[in-house]
Amino acid sequence: MDRPETGAEVMRQVAGVFHRRVGDIHVTALHDGHQDVAMSTVLGIPAEDAAAMLHAAFRPVPRRTAVNAFLIRHGGRIALIDTGCGPARPTVGFLAANLAAAGIAPSQVDTVLMTHLHPDHFGGLSDGQGKAHFPAAELCLHADEHAYWHDDSAMMRVADPARRQLFFGDARARLAPYRDRTRLFTGGEVFPGVTAVPLPGHTPGHTGFLVASGDASLLIWGDIVHVQELQVPRPEVTMLVDVDPVQAQQTRRRLFDRVAADRQAVAGMHLHFPALAHLSRDGDSYRLVPDAWTLDLHGDAPR
Repeated sequence: MDRPETGAEVMRQVAGVFHRRVGDIHVTALHDGHQDVAMSTVLGIPAEDAAAMLHAAFRPVPRRTAVNAFLIRHGGRIALIDTGCGPARPTVGFLAANLAAAGIAPSQVDTVLMTHLHPDHFGGLSDGQGKAHFPAAELCLHADEHAYWHDDSAMMRVADPARRQLFFGDARARLAPYRDRTRLFTGGEVFPGVTAVPLPGHTPGHTGFLVASGDASLLIWGDIVHVQELQVPRPEVTMLVDVDPVQAQQTRRRLFDRVAADRQAVAGMHLHFPALAHLSRDGDSYRLVPDAWTLDLHGDAPR
């Protein structure tokens, strides 16, 4: 996803846009790019084991993590779940272009649903200087999430001033333009056909969103998984940015059990694009099965 600038003709990939129908609801996966992140951010597994697993899966080391967002169109309304990194570095910040490729202007988005407040999710909310990128949107997030990132005592428990600014300071700045149009929730339906599913641990108010219409559903599970090659077969693997790594691991295991048992379709902010998949048990572990690319807007996975 680098932006090459050499030569008269520039070859680019097609737009990072993929559509899926969930009953009467139109879900669009939007790709924001990827981040290459140091292996020191992966915890709960020996570094050599993690590197070997990535090598066996033909993945780069350090870890390469996709960044995605999801558009929901239902009943004449439009919601965006998460906003990507913003133009923070050359390999991310493609959400705006892909939103346009999907035929949507930022002014048409009436609701922004946040899974949680980490920079790779709130970066596209605003310019950080008071200008909202979605001028007509109501911002919706879990009450615990809002409270945590606005808690000065929690902020001061972070020893590194740079990390305090990156996570707490930047979260507050990106949310500021939406101050008068922010709605906090703890659960329930947050948009027509979309129900909030609290999934705490990664952050206190980390939330998934269940999109359901008729007998069809899709669980957008947020950051339950950052590195699918590691955390699916070994759910004990956590991330340095987990606020509560023990709870994050417990939440992941409980959700994996439920998703596998129910054959629930899932999507994730850090699954490989287009980020739609199913999860199955594999002995005492789990296996992620990415959905096959298809022209069928309803997908072709049997129930």
